[in-house]
Amino acid sequence: MSRRTLLVLRWAVFLAACAFLYLRLAEGQGNHAGWGGGLSVLSDRPLGLLGLVAAMVLLNWGIEAAKWRWLVAPVEQVGFARAFTATIAGTALGLVTPNRTGEFAGRVLFLAPENRGPGSFATLLGSMAQFVITLALGGIAFLLLWRGPWGYPGLEGWWGWPLAAVVALAVAGSLALYFHPGLMWRALRRLPWLGRLERGALVLESYRRRDLAVVAGMSAARYAVFCAQYIILLRVFAEIPWHQALMTVPVVYLVSTLIPTMLLSELGVRGSVAVAMFAPLGGPAAMVLLASFGLWLVNLALPALAGALILLVARIRTR
Repeated sequence: MSRRTLLVLRWAVFLAACAFLYLRLAEGQGNHAGWGGGLSVLSDRPLGLLGLVAAMVLLNWGIEAAKWRWLVAPVEQVGFARAFTATIAGTALGLVTPNRTGEFAGRVLFLAPENRGPGSFATLLGSMAQFVITLALGGIAFLLLWRGPWGYPGLEGWWGWPLAAVVALAVAGSLALYFHPGLMWRALRRLPWLGRLERGALVLESYRRRDLAVVAGMSAARYAVFCAQYIILLRVFAEIPWHQALMTVPVVYLVSTLIPTMLLSELGVRGSVAVAMFAPLGGPAAMVLLASFGLWLVNLALPALAGALILLVARIRTR
C-alpha cells in the first residue's frame, strides 16, 4: 500500500464515519417521539448505573484488545496500548461492512506490512470466537425461555422445536469449525482466488485447543460485559425486571447477529428485535429503543468516531 493510497483511505474512513454517525443520530432523534420523554425519566433513575455502563466501555474494548494481542502473538509482538489503539481503529472500518467484519482490516494496519496477511487470519479467528459465544449462549438462553420456568409468551406451540433444531445445528457447526480452524482452511483453499493466501493462513495451524479455549473464554468475558450493559440500560429506561432481561438479551444478540447488518443500520435491527422480544413482557417500545440507542452510542458509535480519528493521525507503516 502506497502512502498516497493510505492517505486517501484515512480521510475516506474519517469523513464516512462522521457522515454516517450524523445521519444515524439525526434520524434517531427525528423518528422517535418518545426520546424526549425517555430522557425525562432519568430524573428519578439511579444515574450511577449509567456511569457504570459508560465505564464498562473501556472494559469491553480492553478485553477485545487483550484477545487480539493474544491471537497475533505468534505473528508479531504487540504492546497492549498499541493493541487497544488498533482495536478502536478497526471499529471505524467496520462502520460500512456487514456485521462489522471489516474491523480486522483496521487492526492489521498496525502490524508490520509483512505480517498483515497472517494477522488477518488471526484476527478473523477472534471474530469467529465471539460469534461462537454469541450463538452458544444465545441458544442456551432461547432454550431456557422456551422450556424453562419463566414461560415466555408465544413459545408454547410446536414451532419452538424447529427453531431449537436450527439453533442447535448452528451452534454445533460453529463450534466444530472454531476448534478445527485448519480443517476449515483446507476446505476454503480449494477456491482458486483463496489459494494464494495459503502462506498467511498457516498461522491457523499454530493454535492449540488450549489456546482456542482461552480466546473463547476472553470472548465470553466480553460477552458478559456488553450483556450487562444492555440489561442495566433496559432496567434504567424500560424498567424491565432483571431476570427477564437476563434471559432475553442473549436472544436479542443471537437474532441480531444472524441478520446481516452494517453499523449504520445495526441500531435499527437490534432495536426492532429488542422491541419484538420485550413487547410480550410489557416493555414500552420507546424506552426499549432508547436503551438500544444508548448501548449503540457508547459501545459502537463513539468508539467508531474515535477510531476514525486514530486512523487519521496514527503512524502506519506502508512498506
